[in-house]
Amino acid sequence: VIEFDDGSGSVLRIQPLRTPRDEAIYECVASNSVGETSATTRLTVLREDQLPPGFPTIDMGPQLKVVERTRTATMLCAASGNPDPDISWFKDFLPVNTSNNNGRIKQLRSGALQIEQSEESDQGKYECVATNNDGTRYSAPANLYVRVRRVPPRFSIPPTDNEIMPGGSVNITCVAVGSPMPYVKWMLGAEDLTPEDDMPIGRNVLELTDVQQSANYTCVAMSTLGVIEAVAQITVKALPKAPGVPIVTERTATSITLTWDSGNPEPVTYYIIQHKSKYSDDLYKEINGVATTRYSVGGLSPYSDYEFRVVAVNNIGRGPPSESIEAKTAEQAPSTAPRHVRGHMMSATTAVIQWDEPEEANGQIMGYRVYYTMDPTQHVNLWEKQIVRGSNFVTIHGLIPNKTYNIKVLAYTSVGDGPLSPDLQIIAKTGGCGNIISLFSFQFPPSHTDFRGEAKSETSILLSWNAPSQTGQENQVTGYELIYRKRDDKEEKQISFEPTTTYLLKDLKPFTTYTFRLAARSKHGVGAYTSEISAETPQTLELRNGILTQYTVSYAPTEGEDTAARQISNIPPESSQYLLENLEKWTEYRVTVTAHTDVGAGPESLPHLVRTEEDGMCPLKQSFSFQSSKPNP
Repeated sequence: VIEFDDGSGSVLRIQPLRTPRDEAIYECVASNSVGETSATTRLTVLREDQLPPGFPTIDMGPQLKVVERTRTATMLCAASGNPDPDISWFKDFLPVNTSNNNGRIKQLRSGALQIEQSEESDQGKYECVATNNDGTRYSAPANLYVRVRRVPPRFSIPPTDNEIMPGGSVNITCVAVGSPMPYVKWMLGAEDLTPEDDMPIGRNVLELTDVQQSANYTCVAMSTLGVIEAVAQITVKALPKAPGVPIVTERTATSITLTWDSGNPEPVTYYIIQHKSKYSDDLYKEINGVATTRYSVGGLSPYSDYEFRVVAVNNIGRGPPSESIEAKTAEQAPSTAPRHVRGHMMSATTAVIQWDEPEEANGQIMGYRVYYTMDPTQHVNLWEKQIVRGSNFVTIHGLIPNKTYNIKVLAYTSVGDGPLSPDLQIIAKTGGCGNIISLFSFQFPPSHTDFRGEAKSETSILLSWNAPSQTGQENQVTGYELIYRKRDDKEEKQISFEPTTTYLLKDLKPFTTYTFRLAARSKHGVGAYTSEISAETPQTLELRNGILTQYTVSYAPTEGEDTAARQISNIPPESSQYLLENLEKWTEYRVTVTAHTDVGAGPESLPHLVRTEEDGMCPLKQSFSFQSSKPNP
């Protein structure tokens, strides 16, 4: 006897049948607390040789079948007889019910049994039964196996990273598959965000609102075959934080190498390095697009103090700067010569040479070397020299009277020597009042008060200069000697002319460069010639700005208690020099000149620094001459 699964009945199965042993009337009795009922049936067992001609025959019975779960399984059955028999099915000795499974299990018109969306419970032993008026025949049983695939969980839609603004919302979807299907939950660190009693299968959507800070969320998929995880990074967009304080790792005379810590857990797009001179009020200069946390800032001045700081930039914008640091570049040899080299004869054989520090010392000046010679054609290494430390002057003894000396000065640091100054030429002669006059070579910075040449036409050049200082009537300049030549020619021409501060040289060749040297002449003879200058005759000349109406001279002491500037106005426009009188002895003055037209005053000239003599035996006067020039439009 085989009971139905739901307890609603049972089946009496007699196997194998024997005749006449099993022929009998069988009664089925059903009872409960109310009462009972029964039904009877007669079982007749026939041998094969006793079967009537129309007895059912199984032409094709079910065969062994293996099907994957959720796939369709069809168990075939074909029978014949007279009349045509009805076909029914048994599974595990119980009749198959095709009416209460929503059509998932149905019997086809051909008699075959079709099982859709097969389940593990469909697995079993199936029999096909053919019945007509002559009797009933069972097929041989056939097994149906439902194979269940065992697949570990995997993410079919893994969670994705997101960037949101502060206070924003985002939904993160996570989908996992497998066999059996896995449960899916969300975690933040060690905290479960999905309740254990409400854990969905296969798909879980995490809804985040009012997100204020970045975090990593973990999706966990688990089944009996394993546990897998995937992380979604939620980044809250914000300006980057200030990087760490920069550290100086290397330094040269013109560069500083910095390293720093990012200071940001989130990615930084690039960095900006800001730098400026420590003592400057200028804004920071910026170097953009720095991709690493190490950078060498170049183009700096030697032995100079700078401030540095770093700014981080992301796709939102730039953050605050780091703390600033101060760093000094390394020393370098001076890149310019000592300035304003000048001399003063103390006697016919003794001279005092003075100078100012180089404009670009590039370090701490350790000292100066003063070179002097009567033969400037020799290499400077063969000249006489004196080393000076701790001062900006030197006294040279043992000079030969009435000889011309060339003098050069250089400054040096701990790194090396700077360039030599332009030649200073001196010649000593006895002058009035017992003084020694010194005729100095003219230096040629770009100032209109020094020896210079300017084209006036295609065939003429105007030369201008500042007359040398004159002490006493005996030392007055009586004229000048000019030597000039074409730059490409060796042949020189010489011209003498009366005292003046300008000279127009005519009958020159157009489009040609000429070189010039000038010397002052007094009753004692010709002084030292200037260094060579050049000027070119152009094709056309530029027009000038209006007509000069006057000059204004401004002068002021650079030292002492009273450094207030004085002005002398209404100097006639045809003047080219002016004598400043009643000045302090052995005092340096800063002198500038301004030209005026009917429109107004022009720009002030570059300053000229000049020092008065210290000997007070003769009248104390200092002359300052200038060349009037009009600015081009």
